[in-house]
Amino acid sequence: MLNRLWFGFFLVAAVAALAQWLVGGNAGVFAAMVASLFDMARLAVEVMILLFGTLTLWLGFLRIAEQAGLVDRLARLLGPLFARLMPGVPRGHPAVGLITLNFAANVLGLDNAATPIGLRAMRELQTLNPSATTASDAQVLFIVLNASSLTLLPVSIFMYRAQAGAHDPTLVFVPILLATSASTLAGFLAVAFAQKIRLRDPLVLVCLLGAAVLLSAFVSVLLALPAAALAPLSSLLGNLALFAIVLAFLVIGAWRKVPVYESFVDGARQGFEVARDLLPYLVAMLCAVGVLRASGALDFALDGVRWCVHALGLDTRFVDALPTALVKPLSGSAARAMLIETMKTHGVDSFPALLAATVQGSTETTFYVLAVYFGAVGIRRTRHAVGCALLADLAGVLASIAVCYWFFG
Repeated sequence: MLNRLWFGFFLVAAVAALAQWLVGGNAGVFAAMVASLFDMARLAVEVMILLFGTLTLWLGFLRIAEQAGLVDRLARLLGPLFARLMPGVPRGHPAVGLITLNFAANVLGLDNAATPIGLRAMRELQTLNPSATTASDAQVLFIVLNASSLTLLPVSIFMYRAQAGAHDPTLVFVPILLATSASTLAGFLAVAFAQKIRLRDPLVLVCLLGAAVLLSAFVSVLLALPAAALAPLSSLLGNLALFAIVLAFLVIGAWRKVPVYESFVDGARQGFEVARDLLPYLVAMLCAVGVLRASGALDFALDGVRWCVHALGLDTRFVDALPTALVKPLSGSAARAMLIETMKTHGVDSFPALLAATVQGSTETTFYVLAVYFGAVGIRRTRHAVGCALLADLAGVLASIAVCYWFFG
């Protein structure tokens, strides 16, 4: 799937560039595409430098947690649930605990911790995979849930809105929460359908309903707080949780006589090896994305959507927020730039800006996630992972549009 997708990016970019040259007379598009190739290759190296530090740091702490028995205990606790969702993963396997830690970090918006833990989980899942190049069912489910971007504390979105002068930076908190929940649910149901997971199992139903109740209670508590206190509280909770995890790993490790320094260095060495192996996959995917953007293909798609919406006689205000939605699966930095541009052009509290912020907080950089996680274990055949992840993105965008019309008219 990734082979066809990667080639398709270049093919679509070539067609769009030819149209710009032959129809629009823009001969400079080819120079822009070539420049984008080198820019993205340089960006891949810059991303890798950041990943080197992040991976070595967090896999070092994670090694302490493993030797202290925390991951094994978490795996045993959640074994019955994962036995139903991921039948190929034995109860008590280390991957279960790592997956749980990864989800917890994602929910709290702790991206720096979530990615290294997720990569380690993928490696553990790969030890159970009978194929060296084809994704297993468990790996597909794990990737799609990662790409669905369930986040309770979208602190970065609040920060962007505050910097743009929003009167209430947290105005989009509930819309983002509803949209990201829809995205995650759509991704999970798509994989469940493809893999024939038994959703009627009593334990699965209890866990899903329990998660919904906890989510509702959390939202109720936050909605009762003053708007001005919500963003600082979100930031405090995220950073406090992050440092509490580190401290807990160290204290429990020391209490159980784990040589914490030696364990940290051993785990950090593994992080260095993981990061080194990721570079070719990042260069390949980021270069394809860069060429697609430089060719103008995304602009053509946006113009086509606007024409169709106008022809149907529907409200077109949401179209101005679609640049963020179109580029978010391809590039997080590009989507962030589109969000900021939308806020500057239309006003930070305009409908397009509110919708763009909601989309930014409820979707994920899908192709980056696929490249990094599958690249870490050498997976080339992703099966239904791409389709299910993109379906989750689409659900997040459609839910964002519906929720923003509901909240903001």
